[in-house]
Amino acid sequence: MIKNVYNTIGVMSGTSLDGVDLAHIQFSIVQNKWQFKILECETIPYSQNWVDTLKTATNFSQDQLEKLNADYTLLLGSIISDFITKHKIENLDAVCSHGHTILHQPQNGFTLQIGNLPEIATIVNQKVVCDFRLQDVKLGGQGAPLVPIGDRILFLEYDYCLNLGGFSNVSFEENRTRIAFDISPVNTVLNFYANQLGFDYDDEGKISKSGNLNSDLYNQLNALDFYQKKYPKSLGFEFVKETILPLIEIFEIPIEDKMHTFTEHIAFQIGLALKVKEGKLFITGGGAYNKFLINRIQFHLPEMQIIIPESKILEFKEALIFALLGVLKLRNEINVLSSVTGAKCDHSSGIIF
Repeated sequence: MIKNVYNTIGVMSGTSLDGVDLAHIQFSIVQNKWQFKILECETIPYSQNWVDTLKTATNFSQDQLEKLNADYTLLLGSIISDFITKHKIENLDAVCSHGHTILHQPQNGFTLQIGNLPEIATIVNQKVVCDFRLQDVKLGGQGAPLVPIGDRILFLEYDYCLNLGGFSNVSFEENRTRIAFDISPVNTVLNFYANQLGFDYDDEGKISKSGNLNSDLYNQLNALDFYQKKYPKSLGFEFVKETILPLIEIFEIPIEDKMHTFTEHIAFQIGLALKVKEGKLFITGGGAYNKFLINRIQFHLPEMQIIIPESKILEFKEALIFALLGVLKLRNEINVLSSVTGAKCDHSSGIIF
């Protein structure tokens, strides 16, 4: 049944491995315009054992991946159930879950998000909408990014919507078409090196700021083939593991210099990716707390007005938008744009359990 009010939970686990984001969202349609309210929300951190497992899962055999998928579905289901119980959430229309990306190889017609097995609905005792990427890849698309439809529906007043998570991605309107693509790795690399120094992440970019730019590394990073490709294009952790880290590791320089240089690389590539260099740039994701990175983005885009929202939107925007994707699926409405992913057509993606 098509309704004008939806009570949902959005669930997201990103490549930065900081944990599972859960957000209780209420959507309403007022005068044909979608509105939202983020109610309870929290990030449940992974145990160190799970962080280590998810980091190395790209090397798993098929049997290992199947066991991991089953185990992770149990973990995710219990996290969602605990969230519902803790906050006494009732009368849900759906739990809308992204799962966790392990393998993303759209060029090979393959993508794997674990935690999307049918058992998830039984564990949480709710209707679940999940596995949003698979159909798009089957239709010849990149399966990513999926957030831009939400940017168009919920955040159209901004010229650019930039997410700084495990990777950076941007979304914007061009000739009445929504364009979006991944720009570069962000926290997948910065967290890797912060971990080597004994930190979970680079607080406000202080470690990166303390380092020096290595011009040779900087130039080699910017010369990588991915940055010369035209969109649609997307990134997976394989790119970090097989291309970025091996390149950085060639350089015998302090970790602080590696982080400083990579931060400058991130900011430069963002400046390069945005064709129109002025307007309103809406930034979300954990990287928005990295003051040094934001400062360098502003340096490369001096005419741009940078807008960082309040913490609930900043931290839970992806969970919010996957909740919206789930609601659109329930309504059998388009929730993936071919202009963004390169698929054969716009479509309504996701599986309902």
